[in-house]
Amino acid sequence: MHGKVDLAKSKGLKKSEIKKLERLLQQRLPADKILTLELAEYLADFSHTTGYPISVVVDRSGQVVNVTVGPPGEVQTPELRGVRVGPGRLCGQRIIHTHLPGKHGGAADGSGAGPSKQDMQCLARNRLDLLAQIEVNPGGTYSKARGEQVRLADVVHICHLLPGRDSQGNLWKRLPPCTVRKAQEENFSELIAALEDEFRRLAPRLQVRDGEERAVLVGMIGPDSDAWQMEDDLDELSMLTRTAGGTVSGRLTQARPQPDPRYLIGSGKVQELALMVQELGANMVIFDQELTANQQHNLRELLGVKVIDRTELILDVFAQRAQTKEGKLQVELAQLKYLYPRLVGRGSSLSRLGGGIGTRGPGETKLEMDRRRISDRINFLERETERIKSYRDTQRRRRTFENLPTAALTGYTNSGKSTLLNALTKSEVFVEDKLFATLDPATRRTILPDHSTVLITDTVGFIKKLPTSLVAAFRATLEEVIVADVLLHVVDASHPNVLVQISSVLEVLGELGAVDKPTITVLNKADKVREEDLNWLAAQVPNPVVVSAWKRTGLGRLLSQVQEVVQEVCPQRRKFSA
Repeated sequence: MHGKVDLAKSKGLKKSEIKKLERLLQQRLPADKILTLELAEYLADFSHTTGYPISVVVDRSGQVVNVTVGPPGEVQTPELRGVRVGPGRLCGQRIIHTHLPGKHGGAADGSGAGPSKQDMQCLARNRLDLLAQIEVNPGGTYSKARGEQVRLADVVHICHLLPGRDSQGNLWKRLPPCTVRKAQEENFSELIAALEDEFRRLAPRLQVRDGEERAVLVGMIGPDSDAWQMEDDLDELSMLTRTAGGTVSGRLTQARPQPDPRYLIGSGKVQELALMVQELGANMVIFDQELTANQQHNLRELLGVKVIDRTELILDVFAQRAQTKEGKLQVELAQLKYLYPRLVGRGSSLSRLGGGIGTRGPGETKLEMDRRRISDRINFLERETERIKSYRDTQRRRRTFENLPTAALTGYTNSGKSTLLNALTKSEVFVEDKLFATLDPATRRTILPDHSTVLITDTVGFIKKLPTSLVAAFRATLEEVIVADVLLHVVDASHPNVLVQISSVLEVLGELGAVDKPTITVLNKADKVREEDLNWLAAQVPNPVVVSAWKRTGLGRLLSQVQEVVQEVCPQRRKFSA
């Protein structure tokens, strides 16, 4: 006997009824038949007698590979659980199940007959060959021995996927209900061959190239948030995804009063997300909110694709962008601090250490071993970070000895800090129109209008919901901001949500204890903004200076402003450096 009988959702079945289910695993349908009259009556008789619906999974050879007491959504066979099938293919399995009047919902269209919405989602999520629902006639009788009229299996509803959405937006087609005898006459092989031909014609548009990561973005807002804010967050998440090398296939949003503890979003929305993943041929889902370890695990199990959150994505971008040994070390530290609390064990299935004379015992689980290794590595990296801090302290003491005032460029990521550094100092620091192009600080000299010297340092950009682990890991680098004599807060004046970005930067500066430092707000990218909008923005921020680093306009005014602030905050250092 091959396959499996799942009785998890049933109670009180007799031994004879269990044996009846086990005998189903010995059945094989003709390869060209959707179902047979005999199988339909066998299933209907079981449901009629026990009051339980029953679902059987049949492969394309006609072999019954799984029998589950319950509706299709409760089938937990390896062939269906977490299945990942290419967008141009079906999974090679079909489900035939019974439906008892008044139980487990109605049709997907609300008519009360035919498969429920949950059944149709099971069809689409698992890319089943088809779904056949047998309506059990409560007034029917069946006795093979006495040859009574077959009336238990009354009507069959057959549904299959479509290559694209229909005019109602559905991913599936529900064939008109028919009798079991008529369903038996349908040629299953021809139907599947025609369907897969249609899918193959569509597949080139959905096919995922080798190494391509195609993502669906998911956002959620609470009752006190605005929809536009969520869209802005997803726009930024989209930029992060592209910076990491991924492709954005679609978006899904939900408004909830509070997060769902299992999936963050609601269970119904998760089903919709599973359909979208299949429809778009995505192989990754990225959540804008941070996921718990359990939420991430549950979503991966249900969706069958990689699931990450905003924090993990930012860490990945940082890992790609880090060029120096120092930057790589700080990124690794942040990644390990993120990973450590998310290690989830698998009980006795984990391999164990130990064994042999004198060493036998429960040993150390792989989970404990991983935690210990990560903890040791974190301690090592933190010591290295302290070494970096000491090295930077030495550099800063030398600058102090030379009486050179310092200005630190700070601001939101991709606001133009590196471009501005190049423009002010005539240097060639790496510049790219992507998020977090700069991770490692760069310090250059420039001359102020009174011919004195000032050091300008470019630092890592900030972002909304910047992971705490990143702020901690990059503290040695961010101390350039803390110890600077003056901050140049570079703002992308052309961004539609510029005030939100300003607020995010001030929040991080507050965490670093640098929010009260003398600050010049540099309204960059002025060439992309109308004058009246610049005037309005200038009225909202302290010490504004309008520039365009790309066009190299307004730089003289900015250096004059830096000179004035330096004269106020460090007159002695300025005097000796002149």
